[in-house]
Amino acid sequence: MAFDVLLPKLGFSMESAELAEWLAPDGALVEAGQPLFAIESDKSVNEIEAPVSGRLAVLAQPGETYPVGTVLATITEENA
Repeated sequence: MAFDVLLPKLGFSMESAELAEWLAPDGALVEAGQPLFAIESDKSVNEIEAPVSGRLAVLAQPGETYPVGTVLATITEENA
């Protein structure tokens, strides 16, 4: 099962943010709670954690600004 990783809304007035960097590479196995990417908005940088464990498929590029709710990546659950 694939899980969409969305750009979160971190403040009441936040409408978009810049994807500053990926903290895990495309194709990596990530664990829930692991820092996944960093976003920059309103002059602050926030690290966002992986919501679930699985294999990361990056869809969005660093340095670009995206609206809240944009699918930045998917995480596909790995079967044992």
